[in-house]
Amino acid sequence: MCTPARIALLGPGSWGTALGLQLCRNGHEVRLWGHETAQIEAIRRDGENRHFLPGHPLPAGMHPTDSLDEALDGAGDCLVVVPSQAFRLVARQLAERLPADFGVAWATKGLDVASGQLLHTVAQEELGERPLAVVSGPSFAGEVARGLPTAVTVASNQPEFATRFATLLHGATFRAYTSPDMVGVEICGAAKNVLAIATGIADGLGFGANTRAALITRGLAELIRVGTALGGRPETFTGLAGLGDLVLTCTDDQSRNRRMGLALARGKSVDEAKAEIGQEVEGVVTALAVHRLAARLGIEMPISEQVYRVLHEGVSPAEATRALLEREPKPEFG
Repeated sequence: MCTPARIALLGPGSWGTALGLQLCRNGHEVRLWGHETAQIEAIRRDGENRHFLPGHPLPAGMHPTDSLDEALDGAGDCLVVVPSQAFRLVARQLAERLPADFGVAWATKGLDVASGQLLHTVAQEELGERPLAVVSGPSFAGEVARGLPTAVTVASNQPEFATRFATLLHGATFRAYTSPDMVGVEICGAAKNVLAIATGIADGLGFGANTRAALITRGLAELIRVGTALGGRPETFTGLAGLGDLVLTCTDDQSRNRRMGLALARGKSVDEAKAEIGQEVEGVVTALAVHRLAARLGIEMPISEQVYRVLHEGVSPAEATRALLEREPKPEFG
């Protein structure tokens, strides 16, 4: 465990709050920032994040604030955990406030919807050349908050910075591994959410365990196809950030993306399903970004494509399923 640090944690959702609890367990001080004053005031009043992570009292070392300047004041580290569609704006706000050599890490999973870029590219554009890192892996917020054993990957453009953030997070029940492959870790963290929606749809339609296993396996092939085309390392896709997070998100109902698929299979509209879930469902916007990315790269991603059609073109889950099943036979590899 490293020397206690003051950390600006930007994003008071379930995952941001859970990571804050983990950092406080390790003896660090956390300034938990959110831009919505009412939300921050509620967290202060309740002594917990009752909307996103109920039942987990904030420790003495976690201080909610709606002032970004206050969150950053005296901080030695910064961890961003905002939704992907807010990532560029937050990075731009940080660029105005942080010294040029101040490293920034994030645990946001997704792509920049407007450009289709991976988030480290967005970070480089907005923050310039500085240490950058992404935290990803099979990690439900509720289980991290309860202190259940969890393992993640910290990937960075600088090995020392990866080690720094892995050490900040690493604890008795939380293992953090390091990697140089930001591309592979990020594409896995984003695209697996789309595949979890597909698996939720299949399970919601009653297709059974055979179908679920096939979707996960062929979904992994899609991750590898697009990820390696972007420069990701093949081993990343069978690691924690790849296969690990894919299996987690596709098979457990704690996954908001899986629950989105289940709701769609019950006949709910996208908006109705989002309202029912009550939190951000990253796979909805990511499906659009992945669709555009696959088209730009000329890569076939049939499962992801059908999820995009259900979410953004009004195709029914049954029609999307038929489209997948009616595809011509082909070799599994090659």
